Amino acid sequence: MAVKLTKNEQKKQKDALKQYERYLPTLQLKKQQLQMVIRQIQARRAELDAEKNRREEALSRWIAVFNENTVFAGGTGLEELVQIDLIKRGVGNIAGVSIPVFEDLRFKDISYDFADYPLWVDAAVYELKELARLDAMNATLSRQIFLLEKELRSTSQRVNLFEKVKIPEAKENIRRIGIYLGDQQTSAVVRGKIAKKKLEKAQ
Repeated sequence: MAVKLTKNEQKKQKDALKQYERYLPTLQLKKQQLQMVIRQIQARRAELDAEKNRREEALSRWIAVFNENTVFAGGTGLEELVQIDLIKRGVGNIAGVSIPVFEDLRFKDISYDFADYPLWVDAAVYELKELARLDAMNATLSRQIFLLEKELRSTSQRVNLFEKVKIPEAKENIRRIGIYLGDQQTSAVVRGKIAKKKLEKAQ
C-alpha cells in the first residue's frame, strides 16, 4: 500500500506503531493464558477418561449380562433404571471466552421391584450413573476445549499479524518517510545556499 511521504503521515504511522506495541503484549498474554488453560482442561479430561476406564473395568464382570439382558424380564433392562432427567450447566469465562461449566447431572427417580433383578443391580445402577456423569463432564470439557482453541487460533493470528506485518510495516513506513523528509530538508538547505550565492553575486 502506497504511503504519503508527509509529516502528517509520519505522525499517523508513529501513533499506529505505539498502539500496536501497546496492544501486542496483551494479546501475547491472552495467548499464553489460553494455552495454559487448554492444557489444564486436557489433563482433567484425561483424568476423567482414566476414571471411566477404571469403572468400566470394574463392571466388566457384568458387561456380558448387560448385553445379553437375559436375566431380566421384558421391559426391565438396566437401561430402564438409569435415565437422565437433566444436565445442568452454568457459564464460565476464560480470557473473555464464555464456556459451559458442568454443574450437575440428575436422573429420573425410578423405583423397581427387587424380585425382578439380581442382588448386584443396585451397585450396577450406581456405576452406570457414575459413568453417565463422567460422560457428561467429559462432553462439557470437550466443548470448553473447542471454544478455547477457536479463540486461541484467532488470538494467534492477531499476534502474528502485529508481530510480522503491522509493526514491521509501520517501522518501515516511518523509516521511508524519515529518509524522504530528511532528503527534502537537505535539498531545501542546498537550494537556499545556491539562491543566497546567486543573490550575493547579483549585488
